[in-house]
Amino acid sequence: MVLKTFGGSFAITVGGLALAFLYGGTLGLAVAAVLAVLEISLSFDNAVVNASVLGRMNQKWQRLFLTVGILVAVVGMRLLFPVVVVCLTAKLSPAGAYHLAMAGGDVHTPGTYAFVLHEAHPAIAAFGGVFLLMLFLNYIFEERELTWLSWLERPLARIGRLKQLSVVVAAGALLLTADFLAPSGKPVSVLVSGALGLITYLLVSGLGELFEPTEAEAEARPRGGPVALAGKAAFALFLYLEVMDASFSFDGVIGAFAITSDPVVIAIGLGIGAAYIRALTVFLVRNGTLSEYAYLEHGAQWAIGALAVLLLCTIRYEVPEIVTGLIGIGFIGTALLSSVVRNRRLSRGTPPVTDVGAGPARLTSAH
Repeated sequence: MVLKTFGGSFAITVGGLALAFLYGGTLGLAVAAVLAVLEISLSFDNAVVNASVLGRMNQKWQRLFLTVGILVAVVGMRLLFPVVVVCLTAKLSPAGAYHLAMAGGDVHTPGTYAFVLHEAHPAIAAFGGVFLLMLFLNYIFEERELTWLSWLERPLARIGRLKQLSVVVAAGALLLTADFLAPSGKPVSVLVSGALGLITYLLVSGLGELFEPTEAEAEARPRGGPVALAGKAAFALFLYLEVMDASFSFDGVIGAFAITSDPVVIAIGLGIGAAYIRALTVFLVRNGTLSEYAYLEHGAQWAIGALAVLLLCTIRYEVPEIVTGLIGIGFIGTALLSSVVRNRRLSRGTPPVTDVGAGPARLTSAH
């Protein structure tokens, strides 16, 4: 299964590193490898959350996620997206943005490609931050039988019975961000971009709900028949995954300019990392990892909440990527450890404890 799932990623790695060497020599090869490792280490939470969505699709759409989806992730987000941003912010033609990109230049030098993209960061971070915040809030405000941080998740779920609370909280966070964190002259762009992030989330998640099978259709399936989504429902989820992946990658694309200002090397390095994250997502689905380690998705969602807050904070403050990576790894690592402890308790016939870090232990039935 490992070779079948990651074979394409291995091929992309060999081809990408060879292209980086031909393009930039030994230095280009080394920088592309560093960027690939950086993308993988920062995006594990992305793979876990993607797996929870991808598991609802049939194998045809899972293959599309690895083929068409990876083209969108690499060519669209890692190569074309920065050029489009520079076109819009610097009011350049695509050809002008391309020539500016190939001219290189430091992120601190006005007029360079890296500088223009860095100046657009507040708007980009507002879009991605609000989108990811909505993803986290809708998860944490939903009542569920199995909880991880029960002392916190259960009260939040009860509060979440108030309809559209996630929209209220996200909109409030956006207003506070625009008022207190937006640089001088950019509150409006932060507000508009954050509102677009909110609208985009509501649109793609709404499409997914619209095309969900009805109860009658679900009951009409033969016992033991397939439950994976296909058709319009799977397409809506596919769009949802692509936008979610884009929101995860915004910060990494811009942060990569701290390592190199060459857009080609950035696209190659981040593209290699994105290929592994996509393959890891499929591996988690086909290996049943989320079912085996029940708290893993909880940890990934809390990591997303932290990433959303950090993205909004980067509108004013510099947040090293190592901090983002360590927070995500910390949540997921703790959730994985909790899942292992839970599995051992279940194997001994002891009900699992889900109140991590709480006082009196609470017991819940197996998920």
